[in-house]
Amino acid sequence: MTSKTEPDFAPRRGLRNRHAQTLAGNFLPRTNTLPPPEERVFQVHAEEGAQVLCHCHWQPNKKEALTVIIVHGLEGSSESKYVIGTGNKAWAKGMNVVRMNMRNCGGTEQLSPTLYHSGMSDDVGAVTRTLIERDGLKRIALVGFSMGGNLVMKLAGEWGRKHSAPKELVAVAGVSPAMDLAPSADALHELQNRIYEWKFLRGLRRRFRRKAELFPERYDRSHVEGSRTIRDFDHKVTARYSGFSSADDYYTRASSSRVAEFISVPTLVIHSTDDPFIRMMPETRAKLIANPNLAYVETSHGGHCAFIAEANGPKDSNDGRWAERTVIEFFARFAAT
Repeated sequence: MTSKTEPDFAPRRGLRNRHAQTLAGNFLPRTNTLPPPEERVFQVHAEEGAQVLCHCHWQPNKKEALTVIIVHGLEGSSESKYVIGTGNKAWAKGMNVVRMNMRNCGGTEQLSPTLYHSGMSDDVGAVTRTLIERDGLKRIALVGFSMGGNLVMKLAGEWGRKHSAPKELVAVAGVSPAMDLAPSADALHELQNRIYEWKFLRGLRRRFRRKAELFPERYDRSHVEGSRTIRDFDHKVTARYSGFSSADDYYTRASSSRVAEFISVPTLVIHSTDDPFIRMMPETRAKLIANPNLAYVETSHGGHCAFIAEANGPKDSNDGRWAERTVIEFFARFAAT
């Protein structure tokens, strides 16, 4: 595969600024054309009693169609706009769509006694293997956004390192993937990014308090008090309750950059150099470019998980969401029988 640093993405008029792109990606209205889903709970970790909820949309030729599993970002859910938009485009191309909620997301705190974090790639793997083994699906592709991008890239790298990727996994994609967690967390605390950090922190604190109400014997609400940065929260809460010694230990062990060179399935990575807070380290970028199984696309504009271009086609095929369309076009190469 090849790397492209000058792709055909041009930002929509008035949205060249990184923050304008990012905020528009979150707030511009979207239309959901997906049919009603099958709500399905998957067991992802029996020992922990952990389950996740997925919203599944099946084509009539379910087993033969390519299945796209979509993984959201931090404090997102299966209802996130980019998840719905990508699902619409995949469905229009005749693909099955599985919109996955990570643990506790989408109002599912009761399904697992544990928290969720950016290293839980095994959860995505468990859903993938269940769909292969129980549903008989023959072709699966994974796409993740931001934190979800880190998760699918980490899973692909881990499976590649162990030579354990199922043959049914035919493609992977990451959009604005948070592959280098420590510098990205620190970037959130920069003055121009505090609005994003406050939004994430407000959601994380609220979610932790709900978990403490559901599982009071497991969680101490006082640990969330005083956390003023994402790094603080990850040190006081995520690391404490998820088996890490510190925020730095968590960031190191959970970052997909550690295994990027082992990815062995066709993979697409889309990253914008003007992303407000996702930092792609030079060493990680070099790994991605050097991996022959991987296409690395780097844009000068696009913000975080936005990539909004001019809309010049039908809503589902070219509604201006360039990254979503690019991912589904990439997956379409692997959809044929």
